[in-house]
Amino acid sequence: MQMMNDKEFSIKLKLNTVAFLIATAGTLCFPQMLNLKENTLGFTNSIFSVFVWILCLYAVDLSLHTIDLSDMRGWKIAAVLSFFFTTAMLFGVRLEDEGNVNFKDWKLWVSLPILTCLFTILIRKFWNFLGGMEERKRRLSEHIKLPDTPAKAAKYANVLTFLFLLFCWLPMLLAVYPGFFVYDAQEEWVQVASRTFNTHHPLVHVLMLGGIVCAVHKVTDSYNLGIACYMIVQMIIVAGGFTYLLWFMRKKRVSRAIRLLSLFYFAFFPVIVMFTLCSAKDALFTVALLMLLLSLLDMGNNAEDFFSSRKQEIFFVLSAVTMMLFRKNGIYAFAVMALVLLLYHKRYLKKILILLAAVFLTYFLVNIGLTAALHAEGGEKQEILTVPIQQLARTYKFNREAFEPEDIAALHEILPEEALVLYNPKLSDPVKVHFQNQAFASDKSKYIGLWMRIGLKKPLSYINAWLVNSYGFWYPDTVIDVYSGNTVFTFTYQDSSYFGYEVEEPGFRDSKIPWLDEAYRKLALEISQEKIPIYSMLYSPGGIFWGIAFVFAYVLYRRKYHLVIPYLMVILVWLTVLLGPTYLPRYVLIFWFGLPLFVAMMMEEI
Repeated sequence: MQMMNDKEFSIKLKLNTVAFLIATAGTLCFPQMLNLKENTLGFTNSIFSVFVWILCLYAVDLSLHTIDLSDMRGWKIAAVLSFFFTTAMLFGVRLEDEGNVNFKDWKLWVSLPILTCLFTILIRKFWNFLGGMEERKRRLSEHIKLPDTPAKAAKYANVLTFLFLLFCWLPMLLAVYPGFFVYDAQEEWVQVASRTFNTHHPLVHVLMLGGIVCAVHKVTDSYNLGIACYMIVQMIIVAGGFTYLLWFMRKKRVSRAIRLLSLFYFAFFPVIVMFTLCSAKDALFTVALLMLLLSLLDMGNNAEDFFSSRKQEIFFVLSAVTMMLFRKNGIYAFAVMALVLLLYHKRYLKKILILLAAVFLTYFLVNIGLTAALHAEGGEKQEILTVPIQQLARTYKFNREAFEPEDIAALHEILPEEALVLYNPKLSDPVKVHFQNQAFASDKSKYIGLWMRIGLKKPLSYINAWLVNSYGFWYPDTVIDVYSGNTVFTFTYQDSSYFGYEVEEPGFRDSKIPWLDEAYRKLALEISQEKIPIYSMLYSPGGIFWGIAFVFAYVLYRRKYHLVIPYLMVILVWLTVLLGPTYLPRYVLIFWFGLPLFVAMMMEEI
């Protein structure tokens, strides 16, 4: 017995020593992932660092003594997640402060393994906590059987939910009347008004937006009323999507508390409201994506019922097609998801093949049909070449010695000098708008060769060009100021570009509730919510992404693959925007529209 006690004491002593070393090393490395540019002593010469060390020591020591150290699969998955999170934090703080990552900084490479080890231990502990919650909930559910909601009562609840959302959003619309007519809205309206179309923007959205505005203006001679009518149509669609989600959660026996909180979140959270009242295609794309996630959940939960239900199959096809029609990156994300579904549902290979064929065939028929019917011009390549354009422009600005005279001549054929001097690390629009599509199309191999040749000479410049153009999607502490200094119709962007608070011509702001309008202006254009600890993370694309990544890794670890697939679809969409023109919340709106669903999935309510 004494030997056993000695052995236990020895193990405990070793674990305490490891905890002490990891906590101390982690505390020393924390400044490498904190934004301390204005005051480098803000953490190191502060009693706050002592509190951090004590908390780290307690958390690591508790974790090492209470988790299964032999569960190698769990440790590997946690380590991978921790590595990418730590890398994101270490890179992100440097991109935010200096606009580039110095890959020769030894502090970066020393901090990376230490902090990865620390966060791996903490992640595993929290996963154990979630596992314990699941077990307690399972035991409770064996004794408590929730009654089914009568069909009539459910229908009544759906109607009330739908009307409640519209009722809550109506004052917001009056406050920002006629709504946020912004983000390429004018360009889309002009296409319909002039009957001159191109494929730069999704034609379905161009026709919907421009058609409603032009039709109402023709009858009432008011563009503002036309814009407001479009907003009302969009409000109805978004409210319908949220109502369906809440009905889905009720059907899956999600707790009443989560559903009630979700309802008020949809009704009042500023990001939801702003984009519901915004003319950009993002809200409609995201509603379709949200419906697709619900369909994927149904498919994963009970494939046999799903593939035997014509309604569910049609819903899947319509959701996927609509999503792809409203944003082009949806095509790429769903193409990868199609391969995943083929592998995961091999038992229903024939049926899934038919469904996927229906999705892609319908999409291409609609898209090609609209392009032909409207005689829409195409051929623009700068959208899919955003990253290479930024890489060449950055290298030209900071490492011009990498270009031989013939390289410079070739570069100017597709990117004139007057475009290259406009290089903005965080926004590709100033340069890419001058991209010479015809020159590129005439000899693609020449310009691809130029890009590869310069990249081989300056690979770190290329990496930094991509990182600084996209880090807002994965660094939680990012201040979104990509349009800083840009003048639009009624204001000039300053500290924040979080949301395009604007009414582009031919509309104009005519607020009916000025004080509420001013509140939304501050949220959109000033650093306000960023100053509130914890709450600020609800507005951070990077913060919410890492929450989703954390749960994705957890359900993967627990082999809950029916939940993995919907999360994977969100991550695939996120991966596509990393190759986009900049980082803005609008491109990852699913983070906010889908948040109640993600919470319910994390709590094992679905």
